[in-house]
Parts: sequence; structure tokens; C-alpha cells
Amino acid sequence: MSNALRLGVARGIVELKTFFRQKEAVVFTFSLPAVIMVILASIFSSLDSESGVTMSQFYAASMTAGGIASTSFVNLGIGVATDRQNGTLKRLRGVPMPTPSYFIGKVILVFVASLAEVAVLLGVGVAFFGLELPDSAAKWGTFAWVFVLGIASCSLLGIAISGLARTAQSAIAMTNLGLLILNFISGIYVMHLALLPKGMAIAGSFFPLKWMGQGFRSVFLPDTVLYQEMAGSWEHGRTALVLAAWCIGGLVLCMTTFRLRDRAS
Repeated sequence: MSNALRLGVARGIVELKTFFRQKEAVVFTFSLPAVIMVILASIFSSLDSESGVTMSQFYAASMTAGGIASTSFVNLGIGVATDRQNGTLKRLRGVPMPTPSYFIGKVILVFVASLAEVAVLLGVGVAFFGLELPDSAAKWGTFAWVFVLGIASCSLLGIAISGLARTAQSAIAMTNLGLLILNFISGIYVMHLALLPKGMAIAGSFFPLKWMGQGFRSVFLPDTVLYQEMAGSWEHGRTALVLAAWCIGGLVLCMTTFRLRDRAS
């Protein structure tokens, strides 16, 4: 194991311990997507006659993507900006700790937290809204690569936006507002994308959240709901391509925006 990876794993353990000691943050992180899912699924609980799928099941599948985006994009955007503002990044550089090790630690935190959050979401979906878990290895395989690529792309975008924020407070506003908008235009909160203005739907297709939601719906929902998708198919190949492209693009953005000092300092 290389020194950078070893230090990254050690940093990841510290990040996990710090996170799980903050009980309020843990409860908020894990409960918010589930609460939103419960509210939407309870309000829009009718059966779609054409697909035979309830809107509750649709939201349970789609919010898997929304929950991952919240854990990775929002938490990293705020977390990295906070570490910069309170001097943590400068102190880690003085240890010294390579920058890649710091980010490996953050990725470990996001990966573990996302797994736990998805488990909560799926548990609620199965227990209360009739969500059916995949019954084939192929669907679980799809779940795995959408999960990994989704975490990677959203994490990199979160790190990138932390560099654009002047302070940790502005990072809170930027990440939460950005995710709220994306949840609507990416089809996470809207069951039928045809209900969106065409410009919004097209704009949403440029971002990873739309493809993550579509990927998870392909795992948890039957093909009878395909008429609701913009292309009328699950587009697994395009989903993988777009998410991979965002991983590369997000990495480039991180390299150009990451900084150790806060602009206000």
C-alpha cells in the first residue's frame, strides 16, 4: 500500500469517527432524504394505471439518487469549505499529508455514509411503499455501477463547488440551492419528465443526477414505466458514459478550483 493511500485510509477512519460522533449531523444526513421521500410518496400515492406502479414506488427509487447526491455533493461541498475556513487544510498540509490522502479520506466517509443512507431509504421504501428489491444479479450489478459512478461524480462536483464558494456559509447556500433545483429538473421530484418545460428537462439531462435517478429506476421499477422516461428506454450505456464523463470533468474542475485558503481570509 502506497504511503498516500495508507494516509488516506487513516484519514478516512478519522473522518468517520468525527462524523458519527456528531449525532445531530448523522440524524439529519440519514433522515432528510427519507423524510422527503415519505412526504412526496404520501402526498402522491396514487397508482399509475399505464405502468401499474404507484407514485410512492417511483419516489422511493428516485430518491435513492437524491440521497446519494445529498450525502456526497452537499456534504463534501460544505465539509471541504469548512475545513478550509477553520484552517484544517493548512494544518494537514503541515503534518505533512498529501492532498490526495485528504480526498481519499473524504471519499471513504462519503462511501460509507451513502451506503448507510441508501439502506435507510430502501428499508423505508420496502416497508411502507411496496418497493421491490431486485431479484437478479444483473440488476444488482447495475445498482453497483450507478452507485459508484454517482458517488464519484457528485463527490468531485462537491469538492469543485467548495473551491468556488468564498466561505463555508456560502457553500451551504450554493450546494443546497443547487441540489434543490437539480432534484426538480432531473426528475427526482417530478414523476413524469414531460410535465417539465422542455428547456428544464434538457438542462437537467446535462447533470449526473438525472442519469443516476434513471439508473436506479431501472433497477427498482419494471419496464412498464419506460414511457415516462424522455427516451423511452433506460439508456444504460449513455448513463454510464455521462456519469464517467462527469467524473473526468469533475476531476478537472477540482484541480482548477481547489485551494487551501479562504477567499475572505
